[in-house]
This record gives sequence, structure tokens and C-alpha cells, in this order.
Amino acid sequence: MVDVSQHELVPDHTVLDGEEIEAVMEEYNIKKTDLPRITRSDPALPEEATVGDVIRIERDSRTTDRAVVYRLVVE
Repeated sequence: MVDVSQHELVPDHTVLDGEEIEAVMEEYNIKKTDLPRITRSDPALPEEATVGDVIRIERDSRTTDRAVVYRLVVE
């Protein structure tokens, strides 16, 4: 079976730790529940991601070199 998360077109997905989550929430003045969602069954998620985690997704961007977005893992 193919591991989709390792495909070259899938952007980097990283599980944030508690301090990183707090920094993001403070920077954007939001709560975790305000974040867009990503389902736990998404094949691009790291194996260690669980419901309630916050994921940083880093994509290549034509305008800013790297675009960073955050998602809340849901069921």
C-alpha cells in the first residue's frame, strides 16, 4: 500500500506541542475551536496525530515561499 503522507506533493504536516499551540492561539487571538478542521482519517496526517491536536501545514507558495496554516484534528 502507498503511504500518501510521504508523497512529494503532500505538504509537511507537523503536530504542535502545548507551548506551540499557546503561541499560535495568542498570536491570532483565537481558541483551538476557531481553527479550520481536519479529520483524523485524512491520509496526510502523521500517525501520532490524535483528536484535539493542532497540526501545522507548511506549503510551498509562489508569493511568500512558504505558507503556513493550522488545523484542529477532529473525529
